[in-house]
Amino acid sequence: MSILNSARRQRPRAHRANQHQAGTLGPDAVEVRARTVGLAEGVCASFAITGYPAEVGPGWLEPLLTYPGRLEVAVHIEPTPPTVAADRLRRQLARLESTARSDAEHGRLEDFQATAAADDARDLAAALARGQTRLFRVGLYLTVHAPDEDALEAECSQVRALASSLLLDAAPATFRTLQGFTTTLPLGVDSLNMRRTFDTQALAAAFPFTSPDMDVPITDTTVLYGINTNSSSLVLWDRWAQDNHNSVILARSGAGKSYLTKLDVLRSLYGGVEVAVIDPEDEYARLCRAVGGSYISLGSSGVKLNPFDLPTGVQPGTDAFTRRALFLHTLIGVLLDEPLDPSSKAALDRAIVEVYASKGITTDPRTWSRPAPLLADLAATLGNDTEDPKAAEVAARLAPYVTGTHRHLFDAATTTHPEGHLVVFSLRDLPDELRAAGTLLALDAVWRRVSNPRDRRRRLVVVDEAWLLMREPDGARFLFRLAKSARKYWCALAVVTQDTADLLGSDLGQAVVANSATQILLRQAPQAIDAVGDAFNLSAGERQFLVGCPRGEGLMVAGSQRVSFQAIASPAEHQVATSSPAELAEITEVARDSQQKRATNAAITTDVDDLEVDP
Repeated sequence: MSILNSARRQRPRAHRANQHQAGTLGPDAVEVRARTVGLAEGVCASFAITGYPAEVGPGWLEPLLTYPGRLEVAVHIEPTPPTVAADRLRRQLARLESTARSDAEHGRLEDFQATAAADDARDLAAALARGQTRLFRVGLYLTVHAPDEDALEAECSQVRALASSLLLDAAPATFRTLQGFTTTLPLGVDSLNMRRTFDTQALAAAFPFTSPDMDVPITDTTVLYGINTNSSSLVLWDRWAQDNHNSVILARSGAGKSYLTKLDVLRSLYGGVEVAVIDPEDEYARLCRAVGGSYISLGSSGVKLNPFDLPTGVQPGTDAFTRRALFLHTLIGVLLDEPLDPSSKAALDRAIVEVYASKGITTDPRTWSRPAPLLADLAATLGNDTEDPKAAEVAARLAPYVTGTHRHLFDAATTTHPEGHLVVFSLRDLPDELRAAGTLLALDAVWRRVSNPRDRRRRLVVVDEAWLLMREPDGARFLFRLAKSARKYWCALAVVTQDTADLLGSDLGQAVVANSATQILLRQAPQAIDAVGDAFNLSAGERQFLVGCPRGEGLMVAGSQRVSFQAIASPAEHQVATSSPAELAEITEVARDSQQKRATNAAITTDVDDLEVDP
């Protein structure tokens, strides 16, 4: 039978093209036959899976999903209420056991399939009673497309052979071809209703996002990274299921490392992970606004972070005072752009203790709620130490950050405290001389929140353009300590950099990489591929791939597991993740036009409301 009359099916192609351009959904004509459905672009045939293997593993649908031809796979799932499931299992188990007893009484041979089914039903009923699993009614349907009947017959033979290799019985939807075609459309309608009962584990293994390429369990924090470039399956990874939660992304400029990192951040937020980002180039601002995060622009007027702040409300005996003094040593070393010699360190340590004491702050946590000193107070204390010339030298070198042009970040008490599910520290407004110090201050503010024992939760700390910190010896040591201790606080450190030499060229940088269970390599510069290849033990083929792969493609290395992938994003995710100037200009223009239209419509509405109509 034909859905539309023959006159409409014979309309010229030009007319049909114009109709599609006008926004008509679906084909102009659908001709329903006994075994096939005729469409404007060819023919198709549908199949329902009626037989399944006794046991399946993760990703068992992957051969169907990666079939090279045009094959539509639809999985319809309907949960079964526990009471109904238990009643059905009880009846099924009674039938199977009754059949077994009848066979034994009449001397017939044992039906091994029935015996196996009874054992499975018994185990399933026990798991259901304990709440360890649930039952679902699942339908699996296939629709094969081809340009003509002959090609369709060949494609159907290949698909049925593939299904048979998976121990699946594919029954053609004879005389129900239209129902089969609509069942595999993205409508959520099962017109064939040919289903089987699955438990939770079997259904999870049939989940289309199960990746057989990376051995990773699917949890709430599993993140989709992209499509496997070799098998077209999906690459999913859960950093929280690894020995440590850290990751490192190495790529040349323009390879898509920030784009991939923003997708990772966004999808981690979906799983309830709290994220903090150190953003040198203001690339995460749109993402922050889109998800309602907190945006802190270091260097802007009124934004201060006092490195002398101590935590409040801690128990006596804590070593927070000592760790704060050690951090100040690191910060001063970064500000002075070189490690301090032993004499200067000794003078600085005396001055730190003295400046805290001048504000009434000691090692007693009860005094830590008092106003903390500032960097200017430390410089003044160093300058007053007339007995040690090294103290005066350090004070003189701190002058640009106390009274000079770089004082604005340190000349007042802390005004902004990082709070929220996403906190972005932007360093764009800082001069280049303060970028490393700003990164260090932001990391310190985040780490004080991470290490709070009264607030433990999954947290991800992203350091974009980490080379800014790695080029400073004291900064590199601080980042190394964070990488070593992150796991203790249920935290993950994600290091992103385009300068592989700064990361791999030092022992501390190599140690940061070694303490990252997840390592992602995107496109590399030919000059750096040898160092990257030696550091990650890459084969010649992997090195060649990383030199020539397009933007967004790369290699994930996780222990002995390696997979090449291409990052993918939905249109909504792409809107907040892209850094392309052309796309950003277009997005800005569209937003401006939309705002003008809303303003015009509001003005017209106001004018109409003001009209006076005579009765």
